Amino acid sequence: MGFADRGYSRSPTPGFLTEWTAVTTLIVITVGIWLANLVLFDVVRVNALLALQGDLPRHPLRVWEMFTYGFAHDSRNIWHVVMNMLAIFFFGREVEEIIGRAEFFRFYVAAIVVAGIAWLASVQAFAPRQAETLCLVGASGAVMAVMAVFIWHYPQMELLLFGILPMPAWALGLLYLGWDAYGAYSGGDHVAHVAHIGGAAFGLCYAWRAWNLGDLFAGTGAWRRRMRVVRADDAADADDEAHRVPRGARDRHDAEGAWSRRQRPTPADEQLQETVDRILEKISRSGEASLTPTERATLTEASRRLRERNRF
Repeated sequence: MGFADRGYSRSPTPGFLTEWTAVTTLIVITVGIWLANLVLFDVVRVNALLALQGDLPRHPLRVWEMFTYGFAHDSRNIWHVVMNMLAIFFFGREVEEIIGRAEFFRFYVAAIVVAGIAWLASVQAFAPRQAETLCLVGASGAVMAVMAVFIWHYPQMELLLFGILPMPAWALGLLYLGWDAYGAYSGGDHVAHVAHIGGAAFGLCYAWRAWNLGDLFAGTGAWRRRMRVVRADDAADADDEAHRVPRGARDRHDAEGAWSRRQRPTPADEQLQETVDRILEKISRSGEASLTPTERATLTEASRRLRERNRF
């Protein structure tokens, strides 16, 4: 696939409200749902429609609960939504800057689903008789996934625990993980520790393996585009063969720079193309901010050569 055929496009995300980022959108939606549940509590129980019920495996038609629960929060406890949205605000902007706006949406929703699956599995394994009475709301699992990706990329960044105690990001992550592991083991509180652990595990795997969830949806389209390019090249080769001219005339045309309708790539062009493809794959996985100065210079050189080729 050529440099001009790649579908990469990503704009920077400078900050909250200066551009309508994924983080901004998720905060507005979540706070809006919390307010709707608070205001309409005596009319319609919004959380009852969105919450993930512990007996969902017995009622698969309510599958929407697998991701809607992540946008609902306890209306009786304002700190539930405030703390989650603050975490998304502080950590999510950096993660979105790395992976891009569209990928952040995909990652966030996937983290909600994975955390919900982890919680459901724990309910079915350890409290199947109480499943009908248990439900889950809150974005904490997705928040832990976002924090995990942030810590993976910025492990030494200094953070303030409770706004007072400075510590590196990796230490804060271990502290949260230890608290959730202890809570999941001991039980007795109303915190979905297993969902937190599931979200954190998903975030770590996502960062470690440099996943890009957009590839799951782009695979078919990319294959079709690649086949169109192959067919176009085959047709052009057949056309060149059909219109072959004597060597002397070909030499004269070559000297004038007008023999071929399309310029054949040189070995140097092919090597540059392979390098560009690797760079674009890196951008797709880790974002433009991960590029080195040499890689940026390579993309600039490839763009210049492409413009020169298109002049013929």
